[in-house]
Amino acid sequence: MPIDPGVDLSGIEYNPVPYEIIPPENPFIPALSFPQMEIPADNPMTVDGFELGRRLFYDPILSADSTMSCFSCHNQSLAFTDGKATSAGIDGINGNRSSMSLVNIGYNYNGLFWDGRSPTLEEQALLPIEDPIELHAMWPEVILKMQKSEFYQMWFRKAFGISNSNEITKELAAKALAQFQRAMVSSSESKYDRVKRNEIGFSDLELLGESLFFDDDPTVPDAECNHCHQPPLFTTNLYVNNGLQNVDFLSQFPDKGLGGFTGDSLDNGKFRIPTLRNIEFTAPYMHDGRFETLEEVIEHYNSGGHFISNIDPLMRPLELDQEQKDALVAFMKTLSDRNFFENEAFSNPF
Repeated sequence: MPIDPGVDLSGIEYNPVPYEIIPPENPFIPALSFPQMEIPADNPMTVDGFELGRRLFYDPILSADSTMSCFSCHNQSLAFTDGKATSAGIDGINGNRSSMSLVNIGYNYNGLFWDGRSPTLEEQALLPIEDPIELHAMWPEVILKMQKSEFYQMWFRKAFGISNSNEITKELAAKALAQFQRAMVSSSESKYDRVKRNEIGFSDLELLGESLFFDDDPTVPDAECNHCHQPPLFTTNLYVNNGLQNVDFLSQFPDKGLGGFTGDSLDNGKFRIPTLRNIEFTAPYMHDGRFETLEEVIEHYNSGGHFISNIDPLMRPLELDQEQKDALVAFMKTLSDRNFFENEAFSNPF
């Protein structure tokens, strides 16, 4: 069988323009400014790399039957989640975890997915395509479709300077998807950010919620939130057991989370701490989507959760009254960032 010589792409202009990620700043409180994002040396951000990633993200060409894309489980209007407890792939089979928000995912340097099994966005991007309960495709078949597509021949040339269509690979596709996702940085226009820039003020209920959240008022209880959800990203990107599962032994967790990846039983039941930015729009909550509302989430933490030897030491009955619980919810909603949802740069280009 003759070898396909591919298509010569050298006639298509290759002029990479850097894509600059500008982190939100707070000139009054520098500690609330976002840090500069760490970009891998072998995958620098470019405008065309970002745009190729954007097209791949929304294109069902990545699924076996061309019916689903990354967007199917990561909808911009829901902070790039899907509003479901668990998501179904192209075969209608549901997974056992909720789709995580992609907001500020470029700052997740401590592993990705709920269990931390992928160290980088480039490696993470490879997995959903061949996952049998997600896009259920085979990379060689997906790549062949893109190698034959004049549209993707052009975009891979513009993004990575390849000279022949046969140079389109899954690794380059993953790099483009990673560039698009790194650019998903929340704006600085949430109510919380505006308050911290002295542009507007909190309501009384939001002020109470802030005091509970950060334990900055000796007259109100410590709700223990800030230890895991630290500004400006409102996560520590660590993995904890927050007492969700009522089991007697570490071996009994139905989903072992981090422990399923590390093989260490002390990690069983530990899951990534998600960001609280745009948390209002990412229901249902927890790795398995068990809580439909923020009020239910607060009730769980107020109860102290189910004890087991590796439960986070901060988990304890909080004894918050109804006003205090309402205040925490009100404060978390100040982290909502509608500008992020309306940013056309992250929208479907097709």
